[in-house]
Amino acid sequence: MNPESERAINAVTKPATDPVNPAHYQVAPGIEVIDLTEHLDFLRGNIVKYVVRAGQKNPETTLQDLQKAAWYLDRLIAKESR
Repeated sequence: MNPESERAINAVTKPATDPVNPAHYQVAPGIEVIDLTEHLDFLRGNIVKYVVRAGQKNPETTLQDLQKAAWYLDRLIAKESR
C-alpha cells in the first residue's frame, strides 16, 4: 500500500483521540515526526523529535522539551568529539 492510500485509510479509521499516536505527534497534517526521525540515528532522531514537538502536548513544558533536545545534542557532541 502506498503512503497516500495509507494516510487516507488512517484518516477514516483512526479515532479522534488516539492514545498511542496522538495528534501532537504530527508536524503538519498527514506528516508525523516519525516520518522524519526514522531516517536518522537515535541521538539525532531524538533531537529532532523534542525540538519539533516542543510544547505541542503541553505548552507549559516547552522549555523542558527543549532541554531534553539539548541533552541529546550534548551527548551527540560528546560522541563526535571523541
